Amino acid sequence: MRTLLSALCCIAIVQSTASIRNKMAALITGDWFAESEVMWPGQRFSLKVKKDGVLHRSRSKFQDILVFQSETYGKVLVLDGVIQLTERDEFAYQEMIAHLPLFAHAEPKRVCIVGGGDGGVLREVARHSCVEVIDMCEIDEQVVAVAKEHFSDSTATSFDDPRLTLVHADAAAYLKAIVDGKGDSSDPAIAAALKRRSSQWPGYDVIIVDSSDPVGPAETLFAPAFYDSMKAALAPNGIVCTQGECLWLHLPLIAKVVTACRATFPSVEYAYTTVPTYPSGQIGFVLCSLDDGERALIRPTRAPTTSLQKLLRYYNPDVHAASFILPEFAARELKKSR
Repeated sequence: MRTLLSALCCIAIVQSTASIRNKMAALITGDWFAESEVMWPGQRFSLKVKKDGVLHRSRSKFQDILVFQSETYGKVLVLDGVIQLTERDEFAYQEMIAHLPLFAHAEPKRVCIVGGGDGGVLREVARHSCVEVIDMCEIDEQVVAVAKEHFSDSTATSFDDPRLTLVHADAAAYLKAIVDGKGDSSDPAIAAALKRRSSQWPGYDVIIVDSSDPVGPAETLFAPAFYDSMKAALAPNGIVCTQGECLWLHLPLIAKVVTACRATFPSVEYAYTTVPTYPSGQIGFVLCSLDDGERALIRPTRAPTTSLQKLLRYYNPDVHAASFILPEFAARELKKSR
């Protein structure tokens, strides 16, 4: 019986591996990778793959993971068929989602990163010397492992930062435990949250949600209850910054999210950046603040030091302010939620 079970398990593993390879192969035809997704129907984005350029492909508990070497954009990380980053343009996203909230806050000491398994947001947060605590909740530990292996010289450079506490758990449960002060203490993430609570944890100054799109493992991160938990987990004048989809493709969804956030937070704004390999070459951010001051998010309260600015390739104080200036079609739609 044990031999039979072992054989069946081996067959299942082989079939599962074959299924992963077949699905991954469907993304790469000849020497071209093609991204298509139901969230942006009717269009496809392609990158040429170098010869023998597939560096990694696997299936974690949560998603398909693919890494390949492209002809013109360096290494590319793909989750469930969707490009998460390329070495050539990742900084335009990582710098903006991190530095918009961090420089909008007068003195961010405690930061929570939700998602961000590739390490890019962590890299940017770690550049702020005023930050004392970095808690990172990434549900998929395999993404982190892959990033450390293939992106150690680009995004995955700060996982050994002594300020970092990295936990692998559902972020919705993690933040809910901080707010409620109860949960399953057998889960390391929940236990850490409860420890923060019991030691009179003052709350996070900044929460950055670097999630994938609202399907699969990231679906709970777009639910209203998660925004309520984030608000309750913030310190006074705390700021939340979340990945906010694309104005060209998801404006009705963005408007709904912004409307819901404005019912929860006193200050809510929408900003965007340009990333060539993201759908329609653009992605936005929803920023929410407990500070009800006029233009609390739009004007940075601090500026990068000279040494930090030399490290940055996209963000600067002028870009910070300009990123909130929306094209008229989008501004008109989002004004309806005020």
